[in-house]
Formats: sequence, structure tokens, C-alpha cells
Amino acid sequence: MGGDSCGPGGSGYPSDCEVTQGLRERSQSRAPAGQRSYRWRASLERAGSVKLLLLDVDGVLTDGSIIYSPDGQESKTFSTRDGLGLRLVQKAGLLVGLITARSSEVVQRRAENLGISLVYQGAGRKLEIFHRILAEQGMASEQTAYVGDDWLDLPILLRAGLAVAVADAAPEVLDVAHYVTDLPGGRGAVREVCDLILEAQGKREALLAEYRGDES
Repeated sequence: MGGDSCGPGGSGYPSDCEVTQGLRERSQSRAPAGQRSYRWRASLERAGSVKLLLLDVDGVLTDGSIIYSPDGQESKTFSTRDGLGLRLVQKAGLLVGLITARSSEVVQRRAENLGISLVYQGAGRKLEIFHRILAEQGMASEQTAYVGDDWLDLPILLRAGLAVAVADAAPEVLDVAHYVTDLPGGRGAVREVCDLILEAQGKREALLAEYRGDES
């Protein structure tokens, strides 16, 4: 039997050889490194104009879960990868803001940790906040990206220059999005959006070089 194939495991379970071969075949079947999806490439033009990245919180920066302690304190889980992505786009000169219908001290702490000053909690009418931010920052809607996951996000998604839905968003949100992330909310979706914007604006490689410690 050749070195690239192996017989079935005698116990009814895959043998070590089968597992290794399966992983090899899976790796070989993947798209070449650096190749992006059609939707990613189709969104680059819109992402290239973005100067303001706005995000919902629950279901976008988190997986939507809310944990209450016995004394009523609320906690949420955030992705460190999303956090780094938000730091990177801010370093690249973009403004970042959070618009959420709920109010939580945890969200304020997370925003402060990431250096995000545009934080709007208890925003039942998100579109009003959106228009206020645009007026205060002197920006057009075409210069914004918004990431959402549910019906409350629809008014902004329908007006943003780049409307993004996380992978596990409501069907109605998926339908109006220019870009749908491969990853779900709270699990790297926001980082994916940050990478898209940085690549579209030609800033990703320079930032990556800094982290690699490349010599100039």
C-alpha cells in the first residue's frame, strides 16, 4: 500500500494514519493562502471609503449571552482578537463607536479599555444616534461601516456605506448586508471586518510589519 493511503482502523475507529491523511486532504482542498471570497473582494471598494466604524454590542462584540451573578451583576465575554482589530483600525486613523440598546457597566469598561470614546448605551432609536454622530463628526453615511446582528440594527444597516452582518445574524439582517462575516458574533467577526477595512485602505501590511518587527 502506497505511502499516501492507509487502510481502515481495525477497531471501527479511524486509525492514526487515516486521521493524518484526512487532515492532509482537508488542508490541500483549501483555497490558496491569501485568496479571498467573492463577497470580500466585492466589498473592498465600500470598505476603502470607511472613516467611521460603528458596532452593535450584544451579538456582535459578544456572542449575545448575558450572565447574571447571584447579586445581580451582569457579565459578558469579549474576544481579544476583536479587541486587537479595533485597536488596529484606530491606529490606522479610523473612529470607532458603539451603539447598543442595552446599558451595562461592562460595556463601558470594555470601551474604555479599547480607547473607544463614542459609546451610546440605552439607544432604543439607533438611527437617531447614527445621524447625531454623522453631524458631530462631519461625515457622510457613505463613510461609515456598521456591524449588526438583529432587527434593531436594520435602520442603520440600510443607510451605512458598508453594511455588515455577523455570520449568525437574523435572516432579515443577512439579506440587507453588503458583507457577511465568516465568523459569528463575539468569536472574531469584528476582527474580520477590521481586517477587511485595513486591507481595502492599504494599511494592513504596514501594521503587520510593525508587529513582526520588520526593519525599515
